[in-house]
Amino acid sequence: MLNASVLEYLESHRREHLSRFFELLRFPSIAGLAGGDGCERAAEWLAGYFRKLGLQAEIVATDGRPNVIAEAHIAADLPTLLIYGHYDVQPPDPLDAWRSEPFEPVVRDGCVYARGASDSKGQLFAYIRAVEAWRQAGDAMPVNVKFLVEGAEEVGSPGLEAFLATHADRLAADAAVIGDSEFFNPSLPSITYSLRGLAYVELTLKGPVSDVHSGLHGGAVANPINALGRLIAAMHDEAGSVTLPGFYDDVLVLSDAERRTWRRLPFDAEQYAASLGLTELAGGEKDYTVLERRWARPTLDCNGIVGGFIAAGAKTIIPSEASAKVSMRLVPNQDPHKIIEGFKRFVAEHTPPGMTATVQAGAEARAVLLRSDTAAVKAAVAALADAFGQKPAMIRCGASVPVAELIQRLLGLDAVLMGFGLPSDNVHSPNEHFRLEQLWRGSIAAAAMMQNLREPEL
Repeated sequence: MLNASVLEYLESHRREHLSRFFELLRFPSIAGLAGGDGCERAAEWLAGYFRKLGLQAEIVATDGRPNVIAEAHIAADLPTLLIYGHYDVQPPDPLDAWRSEPFEPVVRDGCVYARGASDSKGQLFAYIRAVEAWRQAGDAMPVNVKFLVEGAEEVGSPGLEAFLATHADRLAADAAVIGDSEFFNPSLPSITYSLRGLAYVELTLKGPVSDVHSGLHGGAVANPINALGRLIAAMHDEAGSVTLPGFYDDVLVLSDAERRTWRRLPFDAEQYAASLGLTELAGGEKDYTVLERRWARPTLDCNGIVGGFIAAGAKTIIPSEASAKVSMRLVPNQDPHKIIEGFKRFVAEHTPPGMTATVQAGAEARAVLLRSDTAAVKAAVAALADAFGQKPAMIRCGASVPVAELIQRLLGLDAVLMGFGLPSDNVHSPNEHFRLEQLWRGSIAAAAMMQNLREPEL
């Protein structure tokens, strides 16, 4: 059971903490937004808040957006917990789909609505609240703490590997926790032990030197948009499998034990489809269940297509070029670089005569499979059960959190993914929100995990 004075502090300071949370949410910290200063101002706010709590904090410049490192060293004989979060957010577009301003948080129906509320400022703030409660109300902090707050997670963490390698000694710890994940459902807290990786590319097909008249030249000149559509369609077969050369060569086979465990989870495919506004689920490989396809199988998806005339009205042209953005979610053992090379070979073999193709590689991240039997996992399991009244499920996730694999490889730690988001939070979508109850109870869980790391018998 969590220290009573810490629990009382968390309960009695909700109004003040909500106001502070709103301050953080108001920064338009979009890492991919050129010329904006929202990331820099958010980093400055976080560093200032950490200092108010008595932590040493520094804004560390990178080639992109700044990161924040903060630390409270209590005693040499205490374990050190590294806490990771990110302050950057996705763009809010389309703006007309929001019921309220994306960077002016409001509370409706027990939820805070704002871009970044769930992904991941709210989850990060739960851990900050926990540290504040221990600093202000506890007899003593039960652990030494270090924070690493990233500013470019939503654009694939391009410089994070070099950053962690450079600061490995400074970030050394006995355990690590990542507050950037979600529950299986609102009544079943969860710890994520595996994440998919990512290989992101942009494919461009070029035809005539400029847009040309579709009446004068149609039938003689190949259309880059038509060709791009056929090329993307050819990347899957009728069974839903990806057709890139070597795509499945290194895929880690899912064990029968895991498949049986997942079948026991309270998952309803029809309800899942309905939650997305669909009448049925039709994507992915036919020989795998929905959870298996989402958690343990690699995928390829076109994220957007650009080309030709897209304004209102009509313009009868054959466009000069067309582009597609493509993301491939990868599973343990797959190498993003190797996958991208296979993508390039496929494009080269399928580029129509008379056209040229270019493939620009973007973000890369390896999938990660984490140990689930560590002292940190046990501390987190007990903490979630304490805060939410339910023993958590051990699950995988189809998303990518690049820092998990980097912490494992560069810092030698199997991080615990103990986040507090819900599947219904609309992350990366309009009207993103975070339940206040998840923030309040998440803070209790974060504080309890710290206590459990020092006193595992509790």
